Amino acid sequence: MQQPREPQEIPPGCPAHGNVQMYGPSFGADPDSHYEQLRSFGHSAPVDIAPDVQAELVTSYDAALHVLQNPASFVRDSRRWNALNEGRVPADSPALPMMGYRPNALFSDGAAHARLRQAVTDSLATVNEHQLIRQTQQSANYLISQFSTDIRGQAELMAEYAQPLPLLVFSDLFGCPPEIGDRVIAGISGIFEGTPGSDEVLGGALTELIALKRRRPAADLTTRLMGHAAQLSDEEVLHQLVTLLSGGTAPLAAAIGTSSALYLGEDWQVGLPVEDAVSQTLWNYAPIANYAAHYPTHDVELGGRVIRANDPILISFAAANTDPKLTDHREQLSAKAHLAFGAGPHACPAKDPAFMIAVTAVEALLNRLPDVEMRVPFKALTWAPSPWSRLLVTLPIRFTPRAVPQAAESAGSNAVQMPQQQTTASSPSTAGPSRTNASFAPQPKGGLFSRFLAWTRGE
Repeated sequence: MQQPREPQEIPPGCPAHGNVQMYGPSFGADPDSHYEQLRSFGHSAPVDIAPDVQAELVTSYDAALHVLQNPASFVRDSRRWNALNEGRVPADSPALPMMGYRPNALFSDGAAHARLRQAVTDSLATVNEHQLIRQTQQSANYLISQFSTDIRGQAELMAEYAQPLPLLVFSDLFGCPPEIGDRVIAGISGIFEGTPGSDEVLGGALTELIALKRRRPAADLTTRLMGHAAQLSDEEVLHQLVTLLSGGTAPLAAAIGTSSALYLGEDWQVGLPVEDAVSQTLWNYAPIANYAAHYPTHDVELGGRVIRANDPILISFAAANTDPKLTDHREQLSAKAHLAFGAGPHACPAKDPAFMIAVTAVEALLNRLPDVEMRVPFKALTWAPSPWSRLLVTLPIRFTPRAVPQAAESAGSNAVQMPQQQTTASSPSTAGPSRTNASFAPQPKGGLFSRFLAWTRGE
């Protein structure tokens, strides 16, 4: 963690030297001090969200609600973006994949937005809650089985659990066959990692998936989107699937990782439920930290600062949720009054399923590894140097090595037990090979989703 600065020291990105820089090692090392600095401007502040990419960042809770809940004055269509239209945004800017226009509900307004969003919300509403819990538990059990038999009793929870778990759940919800699911996961993972060609990989996989569902409809989210009364074209279905993947998997990974770290951390009060850890994450460590670009339809004033029409205004969900003005009455607010899922017409349509997945994932970890603990204090963990998400770089854990049941044995129960209720570990004969002899055992072929499906079938 960064050491506290002396009062006379000028911080990096000080307004005297230009906009506040919201990326890189300095930001990742101490995001909260950057938000504190930004608040000195008022309700919003000028930032560099990426090299040579300027935006106005809203840090006030009230101002954020004002922007999010006024679609007549603040629209989402980034084709209005002044700097982009004037050629002032670098073609290879990391901001473009996050802010550039796509024909989906996220970047649409008015009737177009209403049509696309209705298709998404109606399709999500058909997902059975108990089925979603089972899918999450099964994905969790598979991932835990891959590292829990390590004779060292150590794992890196972000890479081995928090990040792949939502990818497995979404591939299952989409109704992906093994090979297509592998490419969907490789594509969306590559996009977040900046791997060249990942857009093409993801687009090709989803195109094949949609064509498959045209031939063979099934009881999955892809088929429901395609059969919705809004009559989405195949291209529109593809872009809504991309939105669900990008808007669901990375934030969920962040939420699962941070919630696990909070629950296992040195300051956690024993006896509080996992739900409290997830809620605290959403309030204090918003998984989507700075996002939701809006474009004023006319020059607007925010707390004394004038923003020109069609210049981007981003919402700092992280700063708004921790706005000091909320301190005095936050306990009186609803537990769901945070802005981690947005607000207004573009609020996350899957906030309840997302919360459920995060809680189930953390509980599954505690159930299967009841003596799990972090190898470093919570305050020593580091955050990714990205403005978009509040994501832990690593989460090192230790535990007593143990066998984990195969899917057929563990999928029958929906009940989630807390660690103190945990029964004895399952017989080693029901688990996959330990890492000490894994190299001599037959290994499943294919990517992550293929291996997961093979495990669920006991292959």
